[in-house]
Amino acid sequence: MSLEESLEKVAARYEELGNALASLDPSVAKDIVSLSKEYASLTPVVKAIGEMRKLTTEMEDLETLITDPGAGDEMRAMAREELAELKNGLPQVEQRIKVLLLPKDAADEKNAILEVRAGTGGDEAALFAADLFRMYQRYAEARGWKFELMNLSEIGIGGYKEAIVSVSGRNVFERLKFESGVHRVQRVPSTESSGRIHTSAATVAVLPEAEEVDIQIAGQDLRIDVFRASGPGGQSVNTTDSAVRITHIPSGIVVSCQDEKSQHKNKAKGMKVLRARLYEHERSKADAERADARKGQVGSGDRSERIRTYNFPQGRVTDHRINLTLHKLPQIMNGGLDDLIDSLTAEDQARRLANMS
Repeated sequence: MSLEESLEKVAARYEELGNALASLDPSVAKDIVSLSKEYASLTPVVKAIGEMRKLTTEMEDLETLITDPGAGDEMRAMAREELAELKNGLPQVEQRIKVLLLPKDAADEKNAILEVRAGTGGDEAALFAADLFRMYQRYAEARGWKFELMNLSEIGIGGYKEAIVSVSGRNVFERLKFESGVHRVQRVPSTESSGRIHTSAATVAVLPEAEEVDIQIAGQDLRIDVFRASGPGGQSVNTTDSAVRITHIPSGIVVSCQDEKSQHKNKAKGMKVLRARLYEHERSKADAERADARKGQVGSGDRSERIRTYNFPQGRVTDHRINLTLHKLPQIMNGGLDDLIDSLTAEDQARRLANMS
């Protein structure tokens, strides 16, 4: 299908949705929500189409003026200059439309479950995991997202063996989905007396948060165990069996949650994490079946893939998937992730556009 045919199809669907919404019975709430969502998603495309058509019309008018024998030399010269400017701007509008027409990831608008775990490197890896956790927390705060702790396993010196949070807000998964993988750090640990640089790592997983309608979990497929929560070094932080461990028997996925003092709240949080992991499991299976399409994306989302290195002595961060190095490590660790995320998103869009052509 040509670009023009795609644009005609989008414009026709937009008009159809507008008419449907105008004539819809307000009592049919479900239909209104779904139609309004689709209408809103097409609005930026339709606006860009209008902009492109306006440019095309203006270019045609200028070309007519340039060939008009009755127009003066000065008028034709101005028309040529303006036409050249419009011709330079047209490809940018067309590119924007092509990006808007790219198939959307159904999970992009979802909230996310963010998991950060210490990898190789002992205590230093746990300290780095805590640094990454705070980096994402600051990024979430800057974007006005809600950052809710689900489970935290600490070590005594301020490091995290594991931290799981729910991040909710606008387009959370779309912005964070390229963060999954192994993050490597090179720095002198605070415990290192000789000043030698160590390399350690932490693993990040970003899962789209699943609703109950996305994933149905049968009660008989779960084994739920309760135990007493404990803090760093085994010190008891709770005198009741409030911590919860949920095992999904068919998949073998195990989720533990002990952040809340209430067993009921821990179970609810644990189920939220479990649904996200099961949803991601199903998405991964579907991606494997569409392996060719997966190859065209930036990174596989595999949490064993080394994606980024944070070099503290040189103050730089390198994303290995797109060969991007930024010499602004302090700003990035303080939550300034937009340059990295925007570059990853742009590269992903470019690859997908190339695969479509």
